[in-house]
Amino acid sequence: MLGLLFLIPLIPFSGFAVLALGGRWLRPRGLAAVGAGSVGLSALLSLVIGASFLLAPPPGHVYSQTLWTWMHVGGFAPGVSFYLDALSLVMILVISVVSFLIHLYSTSFMTGEEGYRRFFAYMNLFVGSMLTLVLADNLLLLYLGWEGVGMCSYLLIGFWYKDPVNGRAARKAFIVTRVGDTAMAIALFLLFTSLGTLRIPDLLRLAALHWQAGSGVAVAAALLLLGGAVGKSAQLPLQTWLPDAMAGPTPVSALIHAATMVTAGVYLIARTNEIFILAPDVRLLVGVVGAVTLLLAGFSALTQHDIKRVLAYSTISQIGYMFLALGVGAWSAAIFHFMTHAFFKALLFLGAGVVIQGLGQEHDMFRMGGLRKELPLAFWTFLIGSASLSALPLITAGFYSKDLILWDAWSSRSGSPWLWAAGIAGAFLTSIYTFRMVFLTFFGRRRGEKVGKKPGMSMHVPLVVLAVLSIIGGFVELPGLPVLSNFLGHALPALAQAGSAGLELVFELIAAAASLGGIYVAYHFFLRRPERAGALAESAGGRLLHRWWFAGWGFDWIYGKVFVAPYAQVARVAGREAFDLVSTGLAWLAAAINRLLARSQTGRVRWYAGAIAAGAIIILALVATS
Repeated sequence: MLGLLFLIPLIPFSGFAVLALGGRWLRPRGLAAVGAGSVGLSALLSLVIGASFLLAPPPGHVYSQTLWTWMHVGGFAPGVSFYLDALSLVMILVISVVSFLIHLYSTSFMTGEEGYRRFFAYMNLFVGSMLTLVLADNLLLLYLGWEGVGMCSYLLIGFWYKDPVNGRAARKAFIVTRVGDTAMAIALFLLFTSLGTLRIPDLLRLAALHWQAGSGVAVAAALLLLGGAVGKSAQLPLQTWLPDAMAGPTPVSALIHAATMVTAGVYLIARTNEIFILAPDVRLLVGVVGAVTLLLAGFSALTQHDIKRVLAYSTISQIGYMFLALGVGAWSAAIFHFMTHAFFKALLFLGAGVVIQGLGQEHDMFRMGGLRKELPLAFWTFLIGSASLSALPLITAGFYSKDLILWDAWSSRSGSPWLWAAGIAGAFLTSIYTFRMVFLTFFGRRRGEKVGKKPGMSMHVPLVVLAVLSIIGGFVELPGLPVLSNFLGHALPALAQAGSAGLELVFELIAAAASLGGIYVAYHFFLRRPERAGALAESAGGRLLHRWWFAGWGFDWIYGKVFVAPYAQVARVAGREAFDLVSTGLAWLAAAINRLLARSQTGRVRWYAGAIAAGAIIILALVATS
């Protein structure tokens, strides 16, 4: 059964090919069947292969499959090869299953949209690229998938390209992530020239053999890989593209934010863990970047009016938790939170899509309210997703994954009380902005239009399945019963810890108090006494902070002044005639010669014959004298 591994990415790619080349002859139902069905088959095959891997593990808990040699240049012979171990198995299971549910939801959500075929073609290409990324056994093939998801994100964010705002958002995502992609490309050159291979298992083994901990080449490689990761995963300082990515359709937001593109950076760092172990200062930087990002994004989420932008900043913050875990060496905890986050964040985006579509594309939470009775299924499933995002104790998947990160941030030998404190503060903020969103959207009085379009069964099923996973998904890693960590231990290093079970219980109680305290603050300020929230926002300091946080801490303004404006000025100067003198001069010379030659075309045959004869005489004379 493991021999069918190559079909997992191939099936979505085949769906893309069918839709792109032959989709014009298919009706909408056929397009939906190909688009969602191909990803569904990939998800089913992932489950079957996963069961086979668990029931009869291959030698060393690793299965490699080489389809062909991609290229052979001077001893460099990367293959189109796939590598299945515990880490990549968890990734493909989450990616394929969640992507299928989003595709199923999209068959109804996108009905009637111009470009229905184009939408599913792009989505299939996106999923195939992400599956290639996580299954690649060498960094070159991984980079191909990496660039594939970047290209698809541009196409999908700008799906409604007729609106200039959407086009700008797509270009922004493409350009900002290119900064990180450039760093990653340089990392590949550095790794190959230093170690002579890009095959990931060989790369990590040779790095451990030839590099000393803290060596310059190890630090440089880790920094460059981190640059790639912060770009794709929207972490400081390259996080600015993700909120604007909300310009795409809601299923696109769910796909990018939940299980695919933004988690690629987390996977890259986890997969190349040995390089970061050999660069401890860079690994600490990973944790610091995550801690700072999760706090800045949490404060920004507190001020947003657009329900999707709240979720966008939430994604930045939750990816920050994953980086925090990676930075303290809690590799398994980061992947655990990736899994639970995929469930509850996909659920929240799809639930938000039901609300937005039902209200005629209304995004402003302050124009919603009172929807829990009109959209009961959306309300209850959204509430479950919100509870999991807020790490509601004991009953949600998000509690177990976030609590594990917080405990590891404290107890790990690479951890720090400061990193733990940032995580606790972030948990408190998460509960506030999440339940602010719940209370403004579903409680209180109706502040906008009545609900129009209500979801059908193909939208209901994904909501219910993801709601169930957002509850039970955390039970694979309970305190004292680390099933997932034990499984991932076959692929990831163990965490060096120093802490007792009794102390862990104390920290669980602190984390639970932060979650419940944030929910109470949201209840008090946004449901019970909303006038207090308004008064706080209207105070002098409140207005200043609100504008600052609402604008994403001014990063766009800074980048506009430091990078965009100087570049635009250089472009304007370069467009002047002085700089165009060479090209315009050549064009003028060519035009002048053309005019001169055109005058020789008189239409008089005797002149033509005379010119030919004169030319022949000159050539013969030159030959005779040479």
